[in-house]
Amino acid sequence: MSRFFTSAMGLRKGDGDKDSDVVVSDDNVSQVGHLQQARDAKRQIGVVSATFLIVNRVIGTGIFATPGAILALSGSVGLSLFMWVAGMFIAAAGTAVYMEFGTAIPRNGGEKNYLEYVFRKPKFLTTGLYTGYVVLLGWASGNSVIFGEYILHAAQIEVGRWNQRGIGIACITAAFLIHGTALKWGIRLQNLLGAIKVVIILIIVVAGWVALAGHLKVPEDKRPHNFTNAFEGTTGSAYGVVTALYNVIWSYIGYSNANYALSETRNPVRTLKIAAPLAIATISVLYMLVNIAYFAAVPKEEIIEARRLVAASLFRNVFGGTAERALSVFVALSAFGNVLSVIFSQGRLVQELGREGVLPFSRFWASNWPFNAPLAGLFEHWAVSIIIMLAPPPGDAYDFILNLISYPLAIVNAFVSAGLIHLYLNRKSWNWNPPISATLPVVVFFFLSNLYLVVAPFVPPENGQNIYKTLPYWIHCVVGFGIIFAGGVYWLIWAIILPKIGKYELVRETVVDDIDGWERAVFSRRPLAGTSEQT
Repeated sequence: MSRFFTSAMGLRKGDGDKDSDVVVSDDNVSQVGHLQQARDAKRQIGVVSATFLIVNRVIGTGIFATPGAILALSGSVGLSLFMWVAGMFIAAAGTAVYMEFGTAIPRNGGEKNYLEYVFRKPKFLTTGLYTGYVVLLGWASGNSVIFGEYILHAAQIEVGRWNQRGIGIACITAAFLIHGTALKWGIRLQNLLGAIKVVIILIIVVAGWVALAGHLKVPEDKRPHNFTNAFEGTTGSAYGVVTALYNVIWSYIGYSNANYALSETRNPVRTLKIAAPLAIATISVLYMLVNIAYFAAVPKEEIIEARRLVAASLFRNVFGGTAERALSVFVALSAFGNVLSVIFSQGRLVQELGREGVLPFSRFWASNWPFNAPLAGLFEHWAVSIIIMLAPPPGDAYDFILNLISYPLAIVNAFVSAGLIHLYLNRKSWNWNPPISATLPVVVFFFLSNLYLVVAPFVPPENGQNIYKTLPYWIHCVVGFGIIFAGGVYWLIWAIILPKIGKYELVRETVVDDIDGWERAVFSRRPLAGTSEQT
C-alpha cells in the first residue's frame, strides 16, 4: 500500500477526514499518474450497468409479497395506492440525497463514507455504530423466506414453519456457495435472474390490462370491483400508516446501490446523475402499474387473505391454475436473484470493514482466499441471515425480517439527511459545493419522513392491526435499536477500552492501493509516547 495526501488524488478541499493521518513524499507524488491510470482501468461501470445495479437490487420480492399487508393495514384500496405514492416520493427524495453525497464523495462505501465525513465526534463512534448495522443485519433473509413460500405454493404443498425455512436456507446457502466459489458464474446468474424479474413484472402489468378489459377466468360474482368506492374501509391509524410505509419502503430498498461502487464507475458524477433517477423513475412507474393490476384482477378480500401470495392469485384469476404454479416458480427465481444481489454486496461490506481494520481478525475478513472471492464476508452475512430466519415464530418470519431491516435503515437515513442539512447550514466552513444538489426542501422532507418512520412504530396499533400474530408490535424497534447499540458497545471496546489497555492510539490513515489506485481509510495502532512499537 502507498499513502497519499487526498488532495493529490484530485479530491476537492473538504473531502478529506480531519482525523486522518496522511503521508506525503516525492515518490508518492511521482506515482500519481500511474495510479490514476490503474484507477481508470478499474472503472468499468457505465450508465447502463449502474442503472441495473439499482434495478436488480430494488426489485426483489417486495412488489410481489407486500401489497396484501399494505392493503390490510390501510383498510382501503385508495389509501393503499396512496401509500405507494408516498413511498415513491420518499424513495425519490432519498435518491436525490444519495446522489448529492455520491457525487461529492465518489468512492465505494455508500452511507458509511457520508456518516463518517459529517459525524466526527466522538472519534470513530460513527464507524462503530455502522459496523453493528452491517454485521448484525441479515438483509438476504427476507427474500430467502419468500423463495421458500412461492416454491411450496407452486408445488401445492402447505406452507409450514420448517419446510418454508428449510427451502429458504437452501436458497441462501446456494447463493453463498455460488458467489463464494464461482464469482463470475454468480454474476452471470444474477444478471439473468435480474432480467427474469423485469419480465415477470411486465407480465403482471399486461395481466392487469387483460383484467381491466374484463377477461378473467373467474365467475362474474367473484370478480373484483376495487375501484368503486376505493376509500371505503380506510383506517388511517398511525400504526397502520407507518407499518404500511415500511412495507413500501422495503420494496424500494436499494436506490442507493450504485453509491457502493462509485470507485468502479466511469465518470461517476455523470453516470450517477443519469442512472439513479432513470432507475427509480422506471421502477416507480412499474410498481404503480403492478398495484393497479393486482386490484384489477383480485378482489380486495382475496388480496388480504392471500397476503404474500397476491401475485399467485393474480396469475390464477387471469391465466388459470397451471400458469399460477408456473409463474410462482418465476417469482421464486426473482427472489433468488435478489438474494444473490444482496449477499454479493453485503459480503463486500463486511470484507471492506476487514480491510479497514475495523473488525477483529481483519486479515481473515479481508481475504479473497481461496477462490478469489470474499468468502469470509459472504459467510458472515449467510450466518446472520440464517439466525434471523430461524428466530421468529411461524407466520411472523417475513414481517419481522422486513421491519427489522427497514427500521434501522430509517435511523441511518435520518442521520444521513440530518448530516446533509448540517452541511447546507454550514456550507462555507465545510466548503460544500457538490456537482449535484438535492436542495434543502427535499432533504428536509427525507429527514422528516425517516424521523416519522423511527418514532411512529411506538404508537400502539388500533383494532387488532398488529402486523404480527404472536410478537409484540414494538419488537422490531427494540431489536433495531439493540443492533445500533451493539455497534456502540463495540466502539467503546475497540476505540476506547482496548487502546487504553494496550497503551496505543487508534488512528485512521487514507491509503491508496498500489495496484488499483483505490482509496480507503485504514485503521492502525500508533504507540503512545514512551511505549514500544506495536504491530
